[in-house]
Amino acid sequence: MPVDASYPLRSRIRGQINVILAVALLVVTTAAIATIWLAPRLGRNRFIYELKPDGPHGFGCEMSWIAILSTDTEAVLDALMLEGEAASNWNNGIGTVYDHWLGPERAFVTPPVDGWTFVVSLALPHPVGFGYVDKCTPLLSALARRFVDVQYFFSYPPLDFYSWVRFRDGQLVRAFASTDQGAIWSRGRQTRAEQSLGLKFYEFRGVRGRSGDTGSEILMSPTEEHVMQIARAWSRDPTALTAADGRPGLGYVTPAPKAWRTERVRKKSAA
Repeated sequence: MPVDASYPLRSRIRGQINVILAVALLVVTTAAIATIWLAPRLGRNRFIYELKPDGPHGFGCEMSWIAILSTDTEAVLDALMLEGEAASNWNNGIGTVYDHWLGPERAFVTPPVDGWTFVVSLALPHPVGFGYVDKCTPLLSALARRFVDVQYFFSYPPLDFYSWVRFRDGQLVRAFASTDQGAIWSRGRQTRAEQSLGLKFYEFRGVRGRSGDTGSEILMSPTEEHVMQIARAWSRDPTALTAADGRPGLGYVTPAPKAWRTERVRKKSAA
């Protein structure tokens, strides 16, 4: 039987082809796994927002927001000095600020609703206690110089943190914030909206200094529902917003400025 001299060569070529196919399969598989693993992470920085106008969506639970008496969304953007904005409808905007990854670094400036424009973001400067730089008051004061009515709300039950602030005609009307330690911020007189809640507020230090019976008054901590009731009385309860409350429109999703981040007060070095 004649021997095929080309057989060893064909065998080697076939073996090389098999190796190449195996390597190619490994590369494709690795790339597919990497794509699946990286997709959510890439999505954090490369997010496509839907541009089909829609009506208002509810928000407010476990969230902070500013209500500004203005129908000029672009003017609100300018006043806050927000940059890198991307147009977005309500659905994507609210979805972004509530997203586990995107939310802490984004803000949504909504289309106007009944004359109000909302800035929704957990990244907004919050009332802080001793030892931290107060970035909330300067931000709201700056807005109050440009808009007639500026309101701030924060409701976050996991931290037992609740707050409401109102500036009217450039002047602070009321500022209140409470944590699990008690009232950490109380400026101005209680408004009628607060009085209607039946809450009795003591300054934290006053409560800590008391002993025994506090008398006929009862200390009650605010709740998320109380925050929404104040918002309803002053402007709008955002948890009750529906698509029927406003015309379809587009707002803006923006990166939260680094200047909003919580910062400790720097201790002065001894001379």
